[in-house]
Amino acid sequence: MSSTKYIFVTGGVTSSLGKGIISASLAKLLQARGYRVTIQKLDPYINVDPGTLNPYEHGECYVTDDGAETDLDLGHYERFLNVPTSQSNNVTTGRIYQDVINKERRGDYLGKTVQVIPHITDEIKRRIQLLGTKSKYDFVITEIGGTVGDIESLPYIESVRQLKWELNANCLVVHLTLVPYLAATGELKTKPTQHSVKTLLEAGVQPDIIVLRTEHPLTDDIKRKVALFCNVTKESVVESRNVKTIYEVPIRMKKEKLDATILKKLNMPAGEEPELKPWSDFLERLHHPKGEVSVGIVGKYVELKDAYKSINESFVHAGAANEVKVNLFHIHSETISAANVQDKLGHLDGILVAPGFGHRGVEGKIMAVQYARENNIPFLGICLGMQCAVIEFARNVLGWTDAHTTEIDGETQHPVIDLMETQKMVTEKGGTMRLGAYACKVAKESHAFEAYRKQKVSERHRHRYEYNNSYFKQFEAAGMKATGINPDNGLVEIVEIPSHRWFVGVQFHPEYKSTVLNPHPLFVEFIKATNNR
Repeated sequence: MSSTKYIFVTGGVTSSLGKGIISASLAKLLQARGYRVTIQKLDPYINVDPGTLNPYEHGECYVTDDGAETDLDLGHYERFLNVPTSQSNNVTTGRIYQDVINKERRGDYLGKTVQVIPHITDEIKRRIQLLGTKSKYDFVITEIGGTVGDIESLPYIESVRQLKWELNANCLVVHLTLVPYLAATGELKTKPTQHSVKTLLEAGVQPDIIVLRTEHPLTDDIKRKVALFCNVTKESVVESRNVKTIYEVPIRMKKEKLDATILKKLNMPAGEEPELKPWSDFLERLHHPKGEVSVGIVGKYVELKDAYKSINESFVHAGAANEVKVNLFHIHSETISAANVQDKLGHLDGILVAPGFGHRGVEGKIMAVQYARENNIPFLGICLGMQCAVIEFARNVLGWTDAHTTEIDGETQHPVIDLMETQKMVTEKGGTMRLGAYACKVAKESHAFEAYRKQKVSERHRHRYEYNNSYFKQFEAAGMKATGINPDNGLVEIVEIPSHRWFVGVQFHPEYKSTVLNPHPLFVEFIKATNNR
């Protein structure tokens, strides 16, 4: 039997309580004590992966080095732990059922009736323990998506129940729940927590630790009450109060002794108290900036914060690295026109044009690029943002007024952005884009090289369309340089305008690799450029 310890994080009462942040914070504390830790997310939806989900419904689709399209919580895991995740760190119900059905078709279950128990639950348990058996981890933290009581989550909760018996002392359940505040009476109410734990108990799972999400400090009486009704000790009731930034949560959980309590329950040596000095230094810079800059994120999913989660967090990291506060303005690209572009963008120190798919809002993005280029405002374009920069330059500098991407206009006479050769035979939409980490060679005389300080880099991708190399010479002659090239296939990965203060477009997604302890160099240099404007 593996010595790996398994910690499950479940949630109740409502979604979006912060299971991912609690999981990442706990992992950070255990990592700081010298343990090897990884985190995985089990999502209850039927989609095989989030790659085809609308960002309005699910937020950002996060991409790993090995090309997995995953839940945005994996971004939190990487940003906190500074360790890459993989395909194995995110599993959906769709993938579970797909694997079981494939086994049934192959004949693995000949003569047997395939059922939720044991076949689906066995596959879930296999997936849960995969990271623990494949790699040497001391702890595998598993976040169960959704809330206790959801129909979709029942097979996962049942799998946790079985594993609690099978793993015995090597398994522990943390339950995150809400303690709402009723302003009318001035009271914090524990009844929703009691009902949430009762629902978990009905499924056969007794939580070992209860984390209470709250807007106000909890009294000892409230903690004792929760402990009494939920069959845990008072020390196993942990307060998770709202904080200014998610990056304070590990410090808060350290004060609440969450990691120490878990280690005690799992009979693991506590070791040295985690120092978290680099983390504290980051928070110090974050909370005490020496200046401010204003950056506009021009996109088409701006109504939902989570749609650009990694970009938002990359600016937090880069701001702290430059000791400035980054004020973000999310600007819907569909609202930008020639008549209002000055009003929309004129107050900004920097402009980022965000990634995306489809025709909606593209003309607004192109107009934002033009404004940044003509007014010498530091600019960063990511994926479609980079493609919009190429289109804008073709139209307004090269004079090809019909220039476009074939994703939107298949009849354009100047397809400066075109479907990649490898994508032309693809018919299925799920998991078929150019995904994951690819190499890029950076030209020495460039903003990109000033950022990276090296020529060979690896960045993550998620796209089907690419800079059309047929127009390479015309762009170079007119002043838009290709400063990053894939060494294996010649695809253009980075474009710049050297005559501009700071104008960089990248086909890849640098935001996926920015972490607290290693902010992405392109974001750091971009903020530096805005601060020196």
